[in-house]
Amino acid sequence: MSRIAVIITDMFEDSEFTEPAKAFREAGHTLVHVGLKAGETVHGKKDNTAVNIDEAVNTAKVENLDALLIPGGYSPDKLRVDEDAVRFAGDFVRSGKPVFAICHAAQLLIPADVLRGRKITGYKSVIQDIKNAGANFHDREVVEDGTLVSSQDPGDLPAFIRASLAAPVAITGQEGAYAARYVKFNRLNILG
Repeated sequence: MSRIAVIITDMFEDSEFTEPAKAFREAGHTLVHVGLKAGETVHGKKDNTAVNIDEAVNTAKVENLDALLIPGGYSPDKLRVDEDAVRFAGDFVRSGKPVFAICHAAQLLIPADVLRGRKITGYKSVIQDIKNAGANFHDREVVEDGTLVSSQDPGDLPAFIRASLAAPVAITGQEGAYAARYVKFNRLNILG
């Protein structure tokens, strides 16, 4: 199955990491935690969820990964000041591979200049930033624009996870895998 990168640092919104991570793992995918320093442990802002960083963002290669999850909370704001993190997120969007962005995730995509003309949603405090970046903000629980899947907040997680698992592009990295993957994920009852 796929290798899904999770770009993350301290103060992420716990549920915006833990719930998609659980669903991706249950669907057979591997998560690769990408952060500022390999080997460090970062923590969520509410539940203090610990995440060990597998790979530093300055060495992570988009071509070795199949999709990207950007959890919200304060993590995207902290990551957006790091040039390597901004480059990595931007390269992922430009690659055409799926990008799953929730809550404050747009804060990392805005400095990468990859939202102009795209449809996206996000947390209410970043709406104006999204619009200023040239994106088309939509006030919905999930917005899908090609390979970019976005949601507003933790209350949207069930819809966000369903849309991410049914992303319009294969995240297995195999030619012709889309149809088989789409059928498989739609038969999964991950959310009960």
